[in-house]
Amino acid sequence: MTLAHVIEWLVKGLVWVLILLGGFAYLTLLERRSLARIQVRIGPNRAGPWGLLQPIADAIKLIFKEEFMPEHADKLLFTLAPIITLTPALVITAVVPFAPETANLNLFGREITWYIADLNVGVLYIMSIASIAVYGVVLAGWASNNKYATLGGLRSTAQMISYELALGLSFAMVIVLAGSTRLLDIVESQTEMWFAVLQPVGFVIFLIATLAEVNRAPFDMPEAEQELASGYNVEYGGMKFALLFMAEYDKMIAICILAASLFLGGYREPWFLRDTVLGVNQTPWLGPLYMFIKVFVLLFGMIWVRATWPRIRYDRLMAFGWKVLLPLALVLVFLTSIGILLAEQIHPAWLWAVPLTSLVAGLISIAGIYASLRSKEYARA
Repeated sequence: MTLAHVIEWLVKGLVWVLILLGGFAYLTLLERRSLARIQVRIGPNRAGPWGLLQPIADAIKLIFKEEFMPEHADKLLFTLAPIITLTPALVITAVVPFAPETANLNLFGREITWYIADLNVGVLYIMSIASIAVYGVVLAGWASNNKYATLGGLRSTAQMISYELALGLSFAMVIVLAGSTRLLDIVESQTEMWFAVLQPVGFVIFLIATLAEVNRAPFDMPEAEQELASGYNVEYGGMKFALLFMAEYDKMIAICILAASLFLGGYREPWFLRDTVLGVNQTPWLGPLYMFIKVFVLLFGMIWVRATWPRIRYDRLMAFGWKVLLPLALVLVFLTSIGILLAEQIHPAWLWAVPLTSLVAGLISIAGIYASLRSKEYARA
């Protein structure tokens, strides 16, 4: 490692953090305008042309807003909690490649890659960083010395830990399919077919678990206003609240980037465009564009879910994670491993047994959920 490497990492990291912060600002505008459109409203349109300066107006308001600290709060942890919550959202995507190696740039006599770090255990790095985020949330609630905030932090901890198990198993499916934990290898192994096609139910489990991880609707129980008065962040205001708010939206961007890389081919083109001029092999600079399109579609999907699905009850949220997602994810890892083994030992066509058997397992789970809800409905009647 030389000084040039350190400078390159610092510059890349600074640029990426600035991109994420700008993405957070305008993701809030996208969400507000999209929710308004879905709910037949207008949305923010006063600050600047078409409301494009609304995020800047919100930032100015939060910067100059007075901050309060509860009298008996743990002042150090109260201040550090928003920072601890935001940091994992910023650093978790450091190992994600945004373009193939053929698109590398030559600047100042150095080859500049489209990723910050290339780790051969990139998936393990992502899982370890993702598990840190829960500390900031629970510390924010506990340090406030507020019973409602503490309950919100504890509920968030229980929820995030519960859904992390299914999330980890969905990572395991990708590792088994790619035969590697390196993000570049995982993306390149989806050249012929995306993993969302080979393991569609695993992709759905990943999306559901990540929604629960970032406390988004319908899993936003830690911020259930009618129950917990905004949850773990009830005592925060000004820039401290802005950091917690920023962490949630940067996590949304991060998990959409991860979902695109792990299941949707990352910077790779759709498989039917592989050998055309729209393919990354012939036009490498299209890689970042494909990644942006996939991330944008996934982000809009998360916004659509928030506008459509009601918040589910907390006991059913926990039961869904432990009794449905976790057993189903275990079964899918087993089916994926068996399908790959049969494809290697007998015939490559056996690989298509993976999506077929996975869909059957998913339908059985849905039938079980339906039967359980119907029985509870009859019991109440």
